[in-house]
Amino acid sequence: MDLMKGKKGLIFGVSNTHGIAYGIAKQIHDAGGEIAFTYANEAMEKRVRPIAEEFGAKIIMECDVTNEDHVKAVFAECEKVYGKLDFVVHAVAFANKEDLTGRFIDTSKAGWDLALGISAYSLVTVCKYAENIMNEGGSIFAMTYLGSILSVPGYNVMGVAKAALESSMRFLAVDLGKKGVRVNCLSAGPVKTLAAMGIGGFSKMLKAAVARAPLGRNVALEDVGKAGLFLASDLSSGMTGEVIYADCGCHSAYASAEEMDVLSQHIEI
Repeated sequence: MDLMKGKKGLIFGVSNTHGIAYGIAKQIHDAGGEIAFTYANEAMEKRVRPIAEEFGAKIIMECDVTNEDHVKAVFAECEKVYGKLDFVVHAVAFANKEDLTGRFIDTSKAGWDLALGISAYSLVTVCKYAENIMNEGGSIFAMTYLGSILSVPGYNVMGVAKAALESSMRFLAVDLGKKGVRVNCLSAGPVKTLAAMGIGGFSKMLKAAVARAPLGRNVALEDVGKAGLFLASDLSSGMTGEVIYADCGCHSAYASAEEMDVLSQHIEI
């Protein structure tokens, strides 16, 4: 498939071969796209570099997305090597574990700032430095989750960060739209990744998704990868300022018939 032949882009957030960012990178690479990779710190380099080299990456750079100088340097290198970019994927999020458990009301100010800085404001920084080297018709998209619009147990401050990410995306879509660049979010259903396993009660989230999803199953890594390929490619040329769901329809259902039956047996009205 040559859907991405001649297209060049950058992905933030690949950390292993089981994550969503990898799933997207693989689909883009298999479709002919050329990808630059970043890693968060020195410790992550040993995980990311072999993946990037497998994909024939010309750029493999350290980038702490909360460090504006790092982000600036990455895009400067991309301009030097590629000239212009066609796509940028933002798949970066983090929150302290203690801020994902217990009551949301107990979220610390430091934990709030950390989660929103890494998971949401970093998209603003990325777009700021991507803007001038994006080809017209280019695509920037960020990964989000249903916890941005619904309270999900064990997600807490990350839900607020994803809500901020999605809102930021809409304003960025207006700013970059003047240059013909699209900005969207891709909301993936729960996938068994190393990052997701750090969320308390994640196995229950997986079961709940199966019970609620109209397709009757969890979304697979390949499903999310294909959705990412769609957003990175010209196939989504008329779409910007959107949250696209790849969750087997879970976001669209209030509850499954089975859930309604179980709940109705325990609640008197």
